Amino acid sequence: MPEPANHTCVGAIAGAFGVHGEVRLKSFCADPAAIASYAPLVSESGQSFGVRLLRPITGAFAARLTGVLTREQAEALKGTRLYAPRDRLPPLDEDEYYHADLIGLTVFDTGGAKLGTVRAVLDHGAGDILEVARPGAAEILIPFTLAAVPTVDLAGRRIVVDPPAESAD
Repeated sequence: MPEPANHTCVGAIAGAFGVHGEVRLKSFCADPAAIASYAPLVSESGQSFGVRLLRPITGAFAARLTGVLTREQAEALKGTRLYAPRDRLPPLDEDEYYHADLIGLTVFDTGGAKLGTVRAVLDHGAGDILEVARPGAAEILIPFTLAAVPTVDLAGRRIVVDPPAESAD
């Protein structure tokens, strides 16, 4: 289902936690605990949830969502993405971007040749990496650094990259 208009995905329900309707809530926020402050969160189907974090657990939080009272209800929500209205999210500094804003942008090299489209923004702990899908070719991975990505033009829906030689193959 499509992302709700003017919303950004801030987390997902990874399944039930316990027997009283608690969920395992994965946060996609820079400050993971901030997810509760953006509530109520909405699902792709339009269902709205208040959020109360109970405690951190490995890779997520044990949380209570309004209206979720049983383990069966919590388990039925597994895989549900949760969205916050964009205006509730914190403002960004210059040269900072929400991942959702980068996905789908057209990528060009410094010579103006189209390379592809940003499919994902990956973060494996050492910094963000742009995954660029190319028609008829293998995707390329580009470090999201100022040296490798000198221009991000959100209004123009484009990114200019100067990838390291090993990324450009």
